[in-house]
Amino acid sequence: MRKLLLLLVSAVSVWTAECFAAETWPNILFAIADDWGAHAGAYGTTWVKTPAFDRVAREGLLFRNAYTPVAKCAPSRAIVLTGRHAWQNEEAGNHMAYFPAKLTSWPEVLVRSGWHMGITGKGWGPGIANDADGKPRQITGKPFNRRKAEGPTKSIGNNDYAANFVDFLDARPEGAPWCFWYGSTEPHRGYEFQSGVMKGGKKLADVSRVPGYWPDEDTVRHDMLDYAFEVEHTDSHLGRMLAELEKRQLLDSTLIIVTSDHGMPFPRVKGYAYLDSNHVPLAIRWPGGIPSGGRLIDDFVDFTDIAATMLDYAGIPAAKAGMQPMTGKSWRPLLESDRSGRILAERDHVLVGKERTDVGRPHDWGYPIRGIVTADYLLLKNYEPSRWPAGNPETGYLDTDGSPTKSLILERGRKDRHDTFWNLNFGRRPADEVYDLRTDPDCVKNLAADPGRQRIAATLRERMENQLRSQGDPRQFGDGRVFDEYKPTNGVGFYDRYLRGENPPAGWVNKSDFEPGPLDTP
Repeated sequence: MRKLLLLLVSAVSVWTAECFAAETWPNILFAIADDWGAHAGAYGTTWVKTPAFDRVAREGLLFRNAYTPVAKCAPSRAIVLTGRHAWQNEEAGNHMAYFPAKLTSWPEVLVRSGWHMGITGKGWGPGIANDADGKPRQITGKPFNRRKAEGPTKSIGNNDYAANFVDFLDARPEGAPWCFWYGSTEPHRGYEFQSGVMKGGKKLADVSRVPGYWPDEDTVRHDMLDYAFEVEHTDSHLGRMLAELEKRQLLDSTLIIVTSDHGMPFPRVKGYAYLDSNHVPLAIRWPGGIPSGGRLIDDFVDFTDIAATMLDYAGIPAAKAGMQPMTGKSWRPLLESDRSGRILAERDHVLVGKERTDVGRPHDWGYPIRGIVTADYLLLKNYEPSRWPAGNPETGYLDTDGSPTKSLILERGRKDRHDTFWNLNFGRRPADEVYDLRTDPDCVKNLAADPGRQRIAATLRERMENQLRSQGDPRQFGDGRVFDEYKPTNGVGFYDRYLRGENPPAGWVNKSDFEPGPLDTP
């Protein structure tokens, strides 16, 4: 009888511990927009209305120094999924890439661990993700895309994200923890020109400031407001999802993470490595596990941390996840602190960079960059400054999506290759760039040659390169060519094919963007 009693007590203790652990595991809503920079009411942006994001920030945490290491869709999202930098992800460090079969994503780990994992909209891509046998993988979960609704413009997709979230919740197995990936395809281009004014009720004067790297003209302001209108579409579906969670009494037991894969799809932002390229919105809400909401976090965080954070809160030890070793660290110490401002002293910088972020250069080459961002400075190293950073002129500068802003600046450059805005957005860059973010957040005044900045530049470069070497970055060991040799999943040989007159498809740029022949800066 005594042994039976001890066994019963032991069983109850185990059951209680398991129940407590299960209760402390939050459900997870991971919302990631496509091409949304750090523009939201919570960040003081007046020309973009984001009540849902602002609520998450107000009732949770708002991160003021959140970054993607690469400002292009596929490599950025690969970092989210693996917890590893782009230069550690082999082919997946490029855009239009093959996702290596040996790299496991955290959604795949959750599925194997019994989680109900689903997605609506965009997950990882563009690219191909197959297993070792060549079969397609669901690296961001099971798709839920059946529900459709007419978008407010012809350029906005018809995915009823919020309704598909309802379907996902209804399909949840009884008692199973769940994680949902809300991948809005907005504000990715294209846009309906002047929709921000004509359908969104905005005014050109609403734009408080045009960045210093673009001309302050009506065309640019309209373009910015059209972008804002699409951001608001993304936010509206987030608001409906919050309302659904509230209706089901799941809101406070759900860890909500809202972010974007990189900055806005404009010249000198998407596909580059400047502050506005990599700086992303990030707000996190979970009253069940975050001790106090409404805090502003100044620690530097990046997307390598997301996988570790997800596994941490799912109760899955990284060592048992079956993933390649992760570089990032869990955000738990930041979330569960009761402080604002800087919490962890070591989180005072992030690394950024890129390899091939599109096609259109000779030999399918990319434009390799590595950089380091601190509160005061951005340092960039351009490893191939003889190449065109936005893509070759004769093939349409394919690293930059077509837009009214792009066309306007290119037209200025055709008239005058000395034009300041053309050179900032499309001209060749020097090998070294240094920007003082305290006085020049737009990164238009390169201080690399300033004698007074040589010491800080050397210190930053050494710190960056030491970290890159410790992470096994091939470019630090003379093997950077490997990224150029990885073939894209589409657009192979675009440059040569175009020059032969084949006219290969490039639907993401305007035909007028193609220059009549190879041109150079003066």
